[in-house]
Amino acid sequence: MSGAKKRFFAISLIICLASSFLPAQESFPEGSTSGTTSMTSTVNDIDIPLIDLSIRNPDTNQEVAFSIQLMLLLTVLSLAPSILILVTCFLRFSIVLDFIKRALSLQQVPPTAVLNGIAFFMTLFIMWPTFTSMYDNSFKPMADGVIGLEEAYANAEAPLRIFMYKQMSNDTDYIELFMSMGGLGRPATLADVPTYVLVPAYILHELTVAFKIGILLYLPFIIIDMVVASILMSMGMIMLPPVQISMPFKLMVFVLVDGWGLLTQQLFSSIIP
Repeated sequence: MSGAKKRFFAISLIICLASSFLPAQESFPEGSTSGTTSMTSTVNDIDIPLIDLSIRNPDTNQEVAFSIQLMLLLTVLSLAPSILILVTCFLRFSIVLDFIKRALSLQQVPPTAVLNGIAFFMTLFIMWPTFTSMYDNSFKPMADGVIGLEEAYANAEAPLRIFMYKQMSNDTDYIELFMSMGGLGRPATLADVPTYVLVPAYILHELTVAFKIGILLYLPFIIIDMVVASILMSMGMIMLPPVQISMPFKLMVFVLVDGWGLLTQQLFSSIIP
């Protein structure tokens, strides 16, 4: 053991022996603040709630039915955005706006999120009377306790059915198609068409109309592409992409004729004549 370690060990031993002979101090030094460790009567204990999640077998058929209803409700809520998109005019607007973006040979501008936002607010503008009717005749009376759930569903379904049927009033081929595939008779009025037949017929009708509008939008821009491609080939510039040259001309024509205003006006006219 080295000298430094010997001295450190000796000092520690002396301190331990000295502390063992000192009297125990039972109070705080003079001048210190007095205090207590006991709690006053105004301090309450912390109440921790009990959270219990139990899974058990159903006792009655009503509990089984309630579990199935809850599962179906959660499923419908998860599909609610898709359902609202398909039974409104959002489908037509979004497809047509995507067509005009491709016809102008634009890749990133405007972004898809911006086009979907435009289609959403245009849909909200068109569907506002329908949504107002659904709120006044379905949700508000049900919230006030005037009508039940089944009547509220029927009142909410009626305005949407009328809107979809109006869009197909001049072209009922898809309704007849689904009615024949389902083995149902030829409908005489809208009341004879079930909702599960009306919705897919409306979706196919909207896709058809949107593609027809997209074709009409493509035609003038295809002509510009053909003219530019012919000029480049006649000048011997076969290595230069025609789209790169024609895109500024298409944008200029689209802006000069107020393309966004005309497109929006025609889309509204296609929904509300």
